[in-house]
Amino acid sequence: MGKRLIKEVPTSSLPRERMEIYGAEALSDQELLAILLRTGQHPYSVMSIAGNLLKTFGGLASLRQATLHELEEIRGIGRVKAIEIKALIELGRRIQTDHERAAPPVRTSYELAQQLILEMKDHKQEHLVCIYLGSV
Repeated sequence: MGKRLIKEVPTSSLPRERMEIYGAEALSDQELLAILLRTGQHPYSVMSIAGNLLKTFGGLASLRQATLHELEEIRGIGRVKAIEIKALIELGRRIQTDHERAAPPVRTSYELAQQLILEMKDHKQEHLVCIYLGSV
């Protein structure tokens, strides 16, 4: 796995510097994750750890489902980094939920389905939901 030292990487290629220059939208999932992880763990660079996380879990969507124990099994991810990753994922979920709460009222079955999918997609077991409809 990547044993290249950060000192050996051109400054313009480092994730934090690229974000300052080009903005967050220009960065890959791996680069964004590397910024949040902050440091690697000898002999692995932060970029290789971020890449390994994404590869192991099949991307950000599946990373969201990872348990603390599963995260800690990744080389370079200890207890603290695993907790930080889970906290970050929860913050992202809450941001999305807050955004949805501020959305206009649901007017169609499609809008209702989209809202329920966003709210329930992370549940690991089946849930029964009752929806009461009223006229406006």
